[in-house]
Amino acid sequence: MPIQSLYGTIKVPGDKSISHRAVMFGSIAEGKTTINGFLTGEDCLSTISCFKKLGVNIVQENEHVTVKGNGISGLRPPSEDLYVGNSGTTIRLMLGILANTPFTSVLTGDDSIAKRPMNRVTKPLKQMGAEINGNDSGNKIPLQIKGGNVKGIHYDSPIASAQVKSAIILAGLEGEGTTSVTEPLKSRDHTERMLEAFGAEVKSDALTVSIEGGQQLKGTHIEVPGDISSAAFFLVAGAIVPDSTITLQKVGLNPTRTGILDVLNDMGAEISYQNVNEEASEPYGDLIIKTSSLKGTVIKGDVIPRLIDEIPIIALAATQAEGQTVIQDAHELRVKETDRIETVVNELKKMGAEIEATEDGMIINGKTHLKGASVQSHGDHRIGMMLSIASCIAEGDTTLDQSEAVAVSYPSFFDQLKRLSNQ
Repeated sequence: MPIQSLYGTIKVPGDKSISHRAVMFGSIAEGKTTINGFLTGEDCLSTISCFKKLGVNIVQENEHVTVKGNGISGLRPPSEDLYVGNSGTTIRLMLGILANTPFTSVLTGDDSIAKRPMNRVTKPLKQMGAEINGNDSGNKIPLQIKGGNVKGIHYDSPIASAQVKSAIILAGLEGEGTTSVTEPLKSRDHTERMLEAFGAEVKSDALTVSIEGGQQLKGTHIEVPGDISSAAFFLVAGAIVPDSTITLQKVGLNPTRTGILDVLNDMGAEISYQNVNEEASEPYGDLIIKTSSLKGTVIKGDVIPRLIDEIPIIALAATQAEGQTVIQDAHELRVKETDRIETVVNELKKMGAEIEATEDGMIINGKTHLKGASVQSHGDHRIGMMLSIASCIAEGDTTLDQSEAVAVSYPSFFDQLKRLSNQ
């Protein structure tokens, strides 16, 4: 049944991308790293588990994590496979780190990660000197990697991907000479920002990032802001559920991640900002969203890497906007936890949306009245949360199969949604 309103203040979980990197970089740094605001979702816990298997002393107490690193040379050969679960960030960035280790590691994961392409990372890492073998010529897990003797390269990445860029830069950290990556569009820059926080020198020039080999990271303190990708679900909920006002506290406002805010503003959403801190290495602030009259828009080009994970919930917003919304240049959605283009289209169609898939995106005609239906997440956390928000405005009952997938990035999602609806 539709919800009458959403009202209140919540703090979304810590940023997933930053949480992963804080543990990883702390694990290969010299000395102690402390992390506040760590995301306790399954993906980030997979990262902790893997680095513990590599001999790193990590203590986690809810959102507080302490990592005692001994440098990359302090990593030890794992006595068992490194299981990454459902986490693409874990496996791809860890491959970059393991390219610097002289021992052999085997990386594996769940059925979803088994379908995702790894050659986008393994190809350049092999060029740098890492020995990598696996299914489909090193494109699919399980992957076996033996590193050491890495040499810097310049790599022209065919896609804008922070995971690809980060894996290569991390491999170059201990490599010989200069390692650089040029992207077709700028991807999120959490790796560059955090490496600098750990004392490394990273150069960014337009679409190229470079690092000199032989640098040693030093342990530090990391404050993890709220994840804007998680906040996106409540930003859209606040815009489309009647009589709503939601305040989201301390959300990360990294410019490479705020495409969702630009698009919602273009669509006419009433978003305001408070307590913005631009001085932090990862800027953050409070976001206030109110029920809004949305209009269709075109989403393509440079903005896509800045909101790739938010497209499922943007598609829902588009069903409630007047006119047509067109999403283009989003091929990357087809190799996420699911084929998110087909999954979003098929599940929203069940609820009555006028939405069609294209090769690189989708076309949505609004405004449509959604109806309750039996839908499923297909094991994809972002699909599960999007459909849960859709149920808030749908007439009739909605049942969501595989709702547990939400715990990958937002363990408190359903509790917070219920609290906002009961205020």
